[in-house]
Amino acid sequence: MFKGNKETKVAGNVNSPDKLNRIVEGTSIEGEIISEGNIRIDGKVKGMVSTKGRLVIGPKGKIEGNIICFNADIEGVLLGTIKVSELLTLKSTAKLQGDIITSKLSIEPGAVFGGTCNMGGIVKDLPKSSEDITSEAVREEKTA
Repeated sequence: MFKGNKETKVAGNVNSPDKLNRIVEGTSIEGEIISEGNIRIDGKVKGMVSTKGRLVIGPKGKIEGNIICFNADIEGVLLGTIKVSELLTLKSTAKLQGDIITSKLSIEPGAVFGGTCNMGGIVKDLPKSSEDITSEAVREEKTA
């Protein structure tokens, strides 16, 4: 009667839509949240949030603490450091006060961000003044 084993297929993918963790509006949590799957926060969290999946902070969501995740969409408020392995998206309603460490960043007009941002891999050393830029350009012309 129950020949097909659908649950095994779904259970194998922790990032499937069926495996979404939700903290709904009106809920407050204080402490550390660690998850293998996706998390959506529409309530309030005070503490660290760590997930190997996608983190979504809804428009009414608020996190006071540090975040480590694979991808993130922020529509609400974040007060703390966020480390994202892939893409961080700050939606137009986002308010982020803290530091960003990410591979890729997308910021919609209207989003508010205060802090530092470290993006991508190795950053090429940039010349310090316009004189350095001019002398570097002259050197490149001579070698070409």
